[in-house]
Amino acid sequence: MKILVIGPSWVGDMMMSQSLYRTLKQRWPEAEIDVMAPAWCRPLLSRMPEVNEALAMPLGHGALALGERRRLGRALRDKGYDRAYVLPNSFKSALVPFFAGIKVRTGWRGEMRYGLLNDIRTLDKAAFPLMVERYVALGYDKERVARASDLPQPLLWPQLLVNEQEKLDTAAEFNLNAERPVIGFCPGAEFGPAKRWPHYHYAALAQQLIDQGYQIALFGSAKDKETGEQILQSLQEASRQHCHNLAGETRLEQAVCLLAHCKAVISNDSGLMHIAAALDRPLVALYGPSSPDFTPPLSHKARVIRLITGYHKVRKGDADEGYHQSLIDITPQRVSAELATLLESACTS
Repeated sequence: MKILVIGPSWVGDMMMSQSLYRTLKQRWPEAEIDVMAPAWCRPLLSRMPEVNEALAMPLGHGALALGERRRLGRALRDKGYDRAYVLPNSFKSALVPFFAGIKVRTGWRGEMRYGLLNDIRTLDKAAFPLMVERYVALGYDKERVARASDLPQPLLWPQLLVNEQEKLDTAAEFNLNAERPVIGFCPGAEFGPAKRWPHYHYAALAQQLIDQGYQIALFGSAKDKETGEQILQSLQEASRQHCHNLAGETRLEQAVCLLAHCKAVISNDSGLMHIAAALDRPLVALYGPSSPDFTPPLSHKARVIRLITGYHKVRKGDADEGYHQSLIDITPQRVSAELATLLESACTS
């Protein structure tokens, strides 16, 4: 059997989609699963053993480009796909499998996709409260799975593979001190500072960990570079040599290897948080206005700290520097205690 998946366009969503690939592979061990997604996803897909091939989706997130999608679909006809799974809910995301003439095309109803999908599911959000459950449910016949409780348990959570030599080589490439264990910080988040634990809290925790003999690696994109610099400059001068601002300095595949090398990770609600969870790193995940009720980190080694309930659509907090008060109220001492418990558990397991 040959399967085409139209994958998500966001890091966190791409990580959670691996649970579907693992489910499909468990159901049909002989299946070849190809995933069409933006080219930047390749470093993640290449570390998912269930994925046979990553196919680049050359079109931008918002582009309809009907003619190009028709060309892409027709170019796939010779691959002989038996089934397609369309994970995004947009109309345009269902076009390529339709033009490819794939016999069975499965997905949630989304933007009125009747005809484009012929195995169409109507989503009851209350029945599938987690995004990962919605992905996995597509891997089963709709008559069998009407709600999350119908899914075989436990769900197959994401698992990225990185070997030990890759970890060591990448750590050496970025001049990490081989004598100090690494704690990874992911201080960035999409949509601005409202989803970020304040940089001064990160700095206070970093100083404490450096004093305990650790080194800190700061991860993120180029737009997180300034936040990393704020953390770095808030440290005691003698401690700065043990803090590495890697935001904007790593390619995604390097960041994956370095996160896998970390003794533990502290992260805001972000795509890197989901990568750390899939790497089975002890993880403290910090939430404010966004909610872990829909997209929590999928790991038994993850601990979520959140002081409020419900979902709050906030793009900029009303506290100093745009932070959200609920994240300001999470103290470095609270995070440090949670981290210590995780590290102790990791040592005894």
